[in-house]
Amino acid sequence: MNIVGRKREQDILCRCLSSGRPEFVVVYGRRRIGKTYLIKEYFNNSFSFYVTGAPGLKKRGQIKVFHQSLREYGYPEHKAPSDWFEAFSRLKILLSSDRIKRDPKSGRRIIFLDELPWLDSARSEFKTALDLFWNGWASTQADLCLIVCGSATSWIIDNLLFSRGGFYNRITRRIHLKPFSLHECEELYHLNGIHLPRYQLVKSYMVFGGVPYYINCFDRRLSLDQNIQENVFAEDGQLRDEYDHLFESLFLHSEKHVQLIHAMAEKGLGLTRDELSGKTGISNGSSMTKYLDELEQCGFIRKYKAYSKEKYGYIYQLTDPFVLFCHRFLKAERISSWTAFSVSPGYYAWAGNAFEIVCLHHIGQIKATLGISGVQTSEYTWRSRKSNSGSGAQIDLLIDRQDGVINLCEMKFSEAAFTIDKKYREELLHKCECFRLETNSKKALYLTLVSMNGLKMNAYSDIVQSTVSGDQLFLP
Repeated sequence: MNIVGRKREQDILCRCLSSGRPEFVVVYGRRRIGKTYLIKEYFNNSFSFYVTGAPGLKKRGQIKVFHQSLREYGYPEHKAPSDWFEAFSRLKILLSSDRIKRDPKSGRRIIFLDELPWLDSARSEFKTALDLFWNGWASTQADLCLIVCGSATSWIIDNLLFSRGGFYNRITRRIHLKPFSLHECEELYHLNGIHLPRYQLVKSYMVFGGVPYYINCFDRRLSLDQNIQENVFAEDGQLRDEYDHLFESLFLHSEKHVQLIHAMAEKGLGLTRDELSGKTGISNGSSMTKYLDELEQCGFIRKYKAYSKEKYGYIYQLTDPFVLFCHRFLKAERISSWTAFSVSPGYYAWAGNAFEIVCLHHIGQIKATLGISGVQTSEYTWRSRKSNSGSGAQIDLLIDRQDGVINLCEMKFSEAAFTIDKKYREELLHKCECFRLETNSKKALYLTLVSMNGLKMNAYSDIVQSTVSGDQLFLP
C-alpha cells in the first residue's frame, strides 16, 4: 500500500476484514479528496467485483457499464441485463462462484461500487434493487464486504446514511474522508519529490487546503507561486474550472448551496441563519437546514456559537481554503496574475485572513502544543458589542477550557518572527479588558500567539503567556 495518512480510515477497513460478519461500508466526502484511491490502494485492487458509475448516463447506459464489469469478473452472459434486478441477480450468481477472487489475507469477498449515485439514474429502480440485493442475500453472507463510495454527498446522506427506507440501520460502518492536515500534506509533497520549506507549505494550504488531488497537480519544476498561477489562473489550468464543478458534483440542485457559500464568503466571521436567509432569500426552515448540513458534512463550513451569545443560535462560517481563495480572486476576477499579486500590499491582507483559516483547521495541534489535549474545550469567536463604534475588539479564536482558563488566540502570518510593539501591546490589553467587561468571565485569560515563525522577545512580548509556531501546526 502507498497511502499517505488515513490511519483511522485504514483501521476501520482492517476491522471490517476481521469482523466475521457481513459489512456494508459507506465512504463519502468532497470531490477530489481521495475516496477511490484509498479503497483501491488498501485492497490492492483485489476485488471480487468492482464497478464505477458513469456521469450523465441514463438507466440503460449505467446497466451496460455494470454488465461490462460483470463480464470482466467472469460472468459468461453476453447480453446485458434488462433491469437492475436482473443485474444484481447476476452479481449474486457471480459472487457465489467457487472461482471468485477473494481478499488474499482475510479470504473475504470484497465488492466495491464506486460513484454509486451516478448508477442511480432517474426512474431506474436502482436503489430498490440494491436494497433487495443487500437485505435479501448479501447481509446473510458472513464473508462479504460491500463498499460503496460517492462524491454526491447529498445522495449519500439522503439515501444511505439517514435513509428511513430499506437501508435504515443497515450501514455497518461509515468513513467520512476529510482533507489532509499540514502534516499529511507535507508527507504527500515529499512523496511527489517536492520539498518546500514549511512557510511555503502553510502558504500552499492557505490556497489549496488539504485536498490531495490539488497537491498532485503541482509541477515539481515550478515554484509555489508559479504552480498557483499555472493551476488556477492560467486559461488551461487544471484547477481553473474546479470551483464551478465542485458543488455540482456534490449536491443535487446546487444553486442554493452556492448562494449560501457566496453569502458566507462576504462575511469573514460568518452569518446566522436569519442573516443568511436575508442575504439569499432562502427560507429559514427545513430546506436551509438540509443545505447547511450538507455543506458542513463536506467540510466547506463550520458552525459555532459566539461566546456568551447562545440565544442567537449558531453562526455559519466558510472555512474551506480553496473555495475562499477562488471566491476572492478567481470568481471576482480581481487579479489575473498571482505572481504579480503575491508581491503587492493586498497580498498581506489576504494572507493574514487565510492563515487564520489554516489555524481553525489545526485546533487539535494548537491544543497539543499548549499541553491541553486532554482538557475538554469549546472553541468560539467573539466580537465586542462596541466594535461598530470603533472602540471595541474582536477575537477570531478563543479556546474555553474546563480547567478555568480561556486562551485568547492571536494568529499572525509573517516571514520573520512576529514582533509585538508598544501599540500592539496596548491593543492586546484592550481586547482582554473588553472581553472581561462584556462577558463578565471569571476565568483566567491567557493570551496565546499563533505565529508562523514564532515570537521575537522584547520589552513588550511578556504580555503573551504562550506561543504556537508554524512548525507545531505540523504535529501529526
